[in-house]
Amino acid sequence: MLESPIFEVMIVGTHTLVLPEEIIRPFIDAGQKRVKAKASFEGKDIEFHGALQKYHGRYQMMFGKSRQKELGIYPSDHFQLQFFEDTSKYGVEMPEELEVVLKSDLEAMAIFAGFTDGKKRGIIYMIKRYKNSQVRIDKSLLVMENLKRGIRNNPDLLKPL
Repeated sequence: MLESPIFEVMIVGTHTLVLPEEIIRPFIDAGQKRVKAKASFEGKDIEFHGALQKYHGRYQMMFGKSRQKELGIYPSDHFQLQFFEDTSKYGVEMPEELEVVLKSDLEAMAIFAGFTDGKKRGIIYMIKRYKNSQVRIDKSLLVMENLKRGIRNNPDLLKPL
C-alpha cells in the first residue's frame, strides 16, 4: 500500500494545495489519481479523499472552505498532510445508508452503476453531507426515485417528487 511521508503545505489562493512532485510521484506512477489524505494542524486531524490534478505544470489538490474550517486553518497557516493509497470503490467512502438503499433497489443500482465515477462521487457527496442517519436514508430514497424518473441533474435529484 502506497503511503507518503508527512509533509507541510499551505493554501494557495482560496482553496488550492500545491503538492511537491517528489511526494506524489509514486502515486502518479502507480496510476493513482485519487488518494486518501490526512491533514493535521495543532493537534487536530481530518481525513478526506481527493484528486491529484496537474494544472499549469504543477500538481495540486482542492482543499475547500469546509475542510479549512473543520481543521481550523486560515490561508496563511502551514499544516501537515499525508497521502495514502485510495482503496475505496468510488474514490470516496460510501455512506452505509446509500449503500443499503442501492442494494434494495436494483433498478436504481443499475442506473447508478452506469454513471461515470465522477457522477457517482457527486451523488455520494450529496448524501454524505447530511449528519443524521435518518436524513441520509430519506435523501438516498429521494435521489434513487428521481433517478428512476429520468432526472440526471444533481441539484434536481434532491427535489421532492
